[in-house]
Amino acid sequence: MDAPNRRKSARTVQKPISYQQDQIVSIGSTGSGKRKRGDTTNVDIDADSLGEETSSDDNESDPDEEELKEQRRRAPKIKRVQSKPAAKKPKTAGPTTTSLAMRPATNGVKKPTKPRKPRAKQNATDPDETGLYADVFSQRQSTDEVAAEWLSRYDDHNANAMCELVNFVLRCTGCDLQVDVHDIDDPDNVPNKLTDLQEEFQAQKITDYPLISKARSTTFSRSVMTDFFQSLMASAHAKGLLYSDVALLENIQVWVTTMSSSGIRPFRHTATVISLAIASALCGLMRDIVDNIATTTRQKDSERKKKSVNKARVSALQTKASEIEKKKDMVESWLKDIFDTVFIHRYRDVDPKVRADCSTALGSWIATCPDMFFEGQYLRYLGWVLSDVSAPTRAEVVKQLLRLYKNKDNVGRLRAFTEKFRSRMIEMATQDAEPTIRASVVELLDMIREVGLLEPDDIDTIGKLIFDSEPRVRKAVAGFFAENISDLFESTVEELGGAEILDEALGDSTEDDYDNPRKSWLKLKCLAEVLQSYDSSGDAESPAGDGTIDNGIVPTILETRYAMAAQSICEGVPEVKEWETVAGYLLYDHSSTLQSYDGDDPQTAFKVRCQLGEKEEKLLLEVLNAAVKLRLTEAIESETDKKGKKTKARKDESREIQESVATHLAQVIPRLLGKFGSNPSTASAVLRLEHVLDLEIFQELRQDSTEFASLLDDINKQFLTHADHGVLAEARTALLHARSYEDLEEVTDGKVQELWEDTIDTLRELMKAKTPDITSMANTVERISNLASISDCVGLFEDEPRMSTKATLKAGCIRVVDILVEVIKAYGNDEDAESVSLVSSAMKSLLFYNMWIVRALKEKIQLNEHIEDVPSHENFSAAIQGVISSKHKLDDIRLSAIGTLLDLHTIYATLRHLLPPSEEKATSASAREVVAGLLRGVPQRVQDVILDSFLAAEKAYALKAKRILEPPSEDDPPDDPDSEPEDSSDDEDDDDDEERARRSQHRQHELLIAEKRLCEFTGKIVLAILGQVLDATGSRKGMLRKRLLRNKARLGSNFKEVLGYLDEAKPKRSRAKAKVAVRVAGNNKGAEKSKATVTEEEDEDEEQNEVEDVVEDEAEDLERREHLEDLGDDRIDEEMASANDAAGRDEDEDDIIGG
Repeated sequence: MDAPNRRKSARTVQKPISYQQDQIVSIGSTGSGKRKRGDTTNVDIDADSLGEETSSDDNESDPDEEELKEQRRRAPKIKRVQSKPAAKKPKTAGPTTTSLAMRPATNGVKKPTKPRKPRAKQNATDPDETGLYADVFSQRQSTDEVAAEWLSRYDDHNANAMCELVNFVLRCTGCDLQVDVHDIDDPDNVPNKLTDLQEEFQAQKITDYPLISKARSTTFSRSVMTDFFQSLMASAHAKGLLYSDVALLENIQVWVTTMSSSGIRPFRHTATVISLAIASALCGLMRDIVDNIATTTRQKDSERKKKSVNKARVSALQTKASEIEKKKDMVESWLKDIFDTVFIHRYRDVDPKVRADCSTALGSWIATCPDMFFEGQYLRYLGWVLSDVSAPTRAEVVKQLLRLYKNKDNVGRLRAFTEKFRSRMIEMATQDAEPTIRASVVELLDMIREVGLLEPDDIDTIGKLIFDSEPRVRKAVAGFFAENISDLFESTVEELGGAEILDEALGDSTEDDYDNPRKSWLKLKCLAEVLQSYDSSGDAESPAGDGTIDNGIVPTILETRYAMAAQSICEGVPEVKEWETVAGYLLYDHSSTLQSYDGDDPQTAFKVRCQLGEKEEKLLLEVLNAAVKLRLTEAIESETDKKGKKTKARKDESREIQESVATHLAQVIPRLLGKFGSNPSTASAVLRLEHVLDLEIFQELRQDSTEFASLLDDINKQFLTHADHGVLAEARTALLHARSYEDLEEVTDGKVQELWEDTIDTLRELMKAKTPDITSMANTVERISNLASISDCVGLFEDEPRMSTKATLKAGCIRVVDILVEVIKAYGNDEDAESVSLVSSAMKSLLFYNMWIVRALKEKIQLNEHIEDVPSHENFSAAIQGVISSKHKLDDIRLSAIGTLLDLHTIYATLRHLLPPSEEKATSASAREVVAGLLRGVPQRVQDVILDSFLAAEKAYALKAKRILEPPSEDDPPDDPDSEPEDSSDDEDDDDDEERARRSQHRQHELLIAEKRLCEFTGKIVLAILGQVLDATGSRKGMLRKRLLRNKARLGSNFKEVLGYLDEAKPKRSRAKAKVAVRVAGNNKGAEKSKATVTEEEDEDEEQNEVEDVVEDEAEDLERREHLEDLGDDRIDEEMASANDAAGRDEDEDDIIGG
């Protein structure tokens, strides 16, 4: 009987219809079918038997309450079945189903419709495509309709339909070969037939296939393909064919399963995806079958509890339950078969994409069909894939685990899995190579912690990631860390008697009263305790970053690990955002609390518990810095709304916040310096607060400069009383920040002048002694170098002292510049740390002195003013050469001296670009004579020494990085056996895991230091060569450049980029030819994308690649020449000044590896 007649019969006898094409329900793991868990539409229940049950029940007994509920649930379904979908307006890309969605009121706003099923791409199907492939990927029908039509053809002739389906699968792999009906009729020959197809397909040498192709011309869609097979399973289930004709699924699986074990990736990958999609559809069917069994069992039990039991109805329900149970067993067996034949082999496939697909499918199966797959024997596969070598695969597993742990009802089933794989998840969070994966695993472990499945040691291990060098990891762990703080805070409150007693003891505190105790202090105390306990480095490392090391070149200023951790903490702990509270807590005097301690007084007990240790104060000062910066950043960002517009109200509010911060900060900084100024680490943290102080707002609020001058006095005091590099650098930066405001520049210059006078007088006093104090001299010269980096020191260095001081000094050491040169000569050969620091600071000071001279010369040359005699730098250069000749090749002070010498010659070489040709512009003769006298190259003897140090640094880095250098040439100097660095990689065979990890971290640290030393030292040489002060004259001209470029491609990308400025310009081609070459290259590239094959004319392709390289290299060379032309003028001067300015603060070794 045809479909219309069945529908008519249904209307007459009022029976539900057993099957019709429009009744197909899509079930799948992808969620595109939108079938709800609580839906009572049971498509697997036989409609005729349901009708008989209804008639029998009406004749024999009245329906009970349970039956009435069931009938009411069924009634809408029957009504929807009788309605014709054809009468409904078609929706774009929407499947035809029997479920009519209710149309809610939209208040005149039409919501955009979203298709249930993804369709093929908008471009039309290839006209050459026919059959099932064209039907599936066209826009004419949904996948539900195509699946129903195929089942109809299968009813007519199953072999032809199955042949069509197998050819569809082959076409989805990118193979144009086909099978015929005879191949379908012989299932035992499937492996042989597929082997023949694979050999033919492999002979075509096709490297791309639809599943991974990115070509826009294809109509293939992975989602449409998988949805088709899910619709096919759902349609066969609804029609009953899935259970009545077992050969249907068996024939599909015999082809697809065999293809999933193919050695050809297109076959294997595509077949695996199809098998996984079929399994996902079966999981959806299993879920619905289980729901139907529960419903039927509930009805049967309800009927049995009646006083008058309807035995016929109970028997019918029992029969129906047995039939559904048989279907459940069949689906379960098919799922096990797919898992055993496909998943177990493909979850460890060589292709990471296949492994990732298997992980995604297993996670979906567990969520859809937990009764079967939410077991340890299946969960373990997810745990094993956590160790996959592919980052995307590991990321996919973590994503599936997040999905499972998010549901708190799954905790019981996941307990054994968590115990088994918790250590691996901890390892991924702390050591995985991908920061994104580490951040996701931290989120996963946070969920595990919430349900109590994480051990205390593991909690501490994850909490320590707040110090991690990767921002994404720190951001992810912020919430985890904040929960740890909250747990400790709550337990501490209970120890003090509870929240009510504590609130009563502290009383009500006003909002602006930050100096009196409040409950948030206790949370800040807990924060400081946890940070201190998580700091694995202990007291060996200064949290403020003042424990620095000078590697001999120009140290890099990096943000400390505590400062980076504080930024993340501010986002997770709300109390930290109130920076005024943090400042009030730090300024509170706890000394009187201990003297009057009474154990019975809750308020006193609270104050004693909140007392901070020395290191805890350092940590909270870093937190205070981060909180102030965050507050100002939020204020600035609040000026703009979500649409990017600024309003006057928002600007006024932001301005008010900034004014409040500036006012309060100006009052707090002097108090903090008064309390913490004696300790270098805390003093530097307090001085850092001045950097964010908006002095413009401060000046507008304060009409006089008395308070600002007092603040500068406090800064000067810290500058003069501390010898720590970090304190001096922070004080110098604070003074430079103050000088950046014109209205306050006069006050600041007066304070800086006072510093100059005090420092120079101290230096001269130290030089009076017969045996000067080396430590005091080193500290004083360090202060001079910091002042010289921000203030013109030429006049101060050249001024002679007063007569009283002059009589006590030795001849020739009258001026500061002469004193510093003599210091370099006198202590340049010493090896002790104080002498090395003294010489290094003296060289920096004199280099800044020469930079200020060059700056003044540039201004006079540009204004065409008369130039008097310029001080010679010969004595300084000779003193540096003396230090170079007395030290080892890789000695830090020698590398620093070479860098200083090259910088000295390079900054004077920048004057060459300021003198135009005489015929173009008249220039004073004095300027030309002065510049000519200052432009001097590095002597050849010193160039040989520089080359020796470069070769040693190059070899040291290559050994640590395990890189092979080019063999030496005849012109290279002989190797010095004593200069070979030792490799201790073979000394750790007998060490335990912890010792090996420590050694590995130490080697990584040394490797980064060696690379930094090599790149910075090479950069100095490159600048000198470009400035024509090195390797520019003589018979050996160009030899140094050639030697530098020898290992350009062997020592990493950083080294390659440094040497990129030495590349000579390649021969230019005409612009027309270049355009033709680019156009041809674009055409070839497009052809390769569309065909995804490598075809003939390989020689022409190679020539084309060379043309592209020439065009690209010409552009790079042009950019470099423009960049170097700028460097030749003001930028070299500015970069050298900025680089040496950074030398005021040395680099902490732990900062290089992220702490």
